[in-house]
Amino acid sequence: MNDQIFETVITTVAADGTPHVAPFGVRYRGEQVVLMPFKPSATLDNLRSTRHAVLNLTTDTRVFAGAVCARWLGPRQWPLLPAQAIAGRRLASALAHSELELRHDDDHAERPTLTLARVLDVSHAPFPGFNRAQAAVIEGAVLVSRLHMLAPEKIDTEMGYLQIAIDKTAGPEEHEAWGWLREAVARQRVQAGAGA
Repeated sequence: MNDQIFETVITTVAADGTPHVAPFGVRYRGEQVVLMPFKPSATLDNLRSTRHAVLNLTTDTRVFAGAVCARWLGPRQWPLLPAQAIAGRRLASALAHSELELRHDDDHAERPTLTLARVLDVSHAPFPGFNRAQAAVIEGAVLVSRLHMLAPEKIDTEMGYLQIAIDKTAGPEEHEAWGWLREAVARQRVQAGAGA
């Protein structure tokens, strides 16, 4: 298996039709996509229920930041459109998307391995590349998703370094996303202090 992890956004739909949007690091194995969600996971539950998902490629880093900040700042709604070949939804902002079907579920107590086949690949717009601020927001979102696992000093050091890219290359969307990440860190610290 290719050990490279690519940052994407996975959209799934619950059995009752409720859509779920989550940033997800995926691995590619030939034409298949491998997901390894930590339990508990709405993405995992939805995939096991419907057997379908959509992999979205987007440069709108607010989606990454907004999803990981929902725990502290509340959920955000992202415009979605119907998938074409499966019962699912895709991001309206996706530059490209792949509609996926679950083919193999290797269960594990902490982190199952899901192998999905591509049903349909669609390109909507050219990929202009990421600027440094967009990459910083994605890396910041990964840090925020691990606030419960990392020491506050590590978070502060990493966020401080990423701030350089934000200061030098961010546009309005990246500034907005970065603000959400910083606010989530601050709220988590307040909550952790209140629980001490």
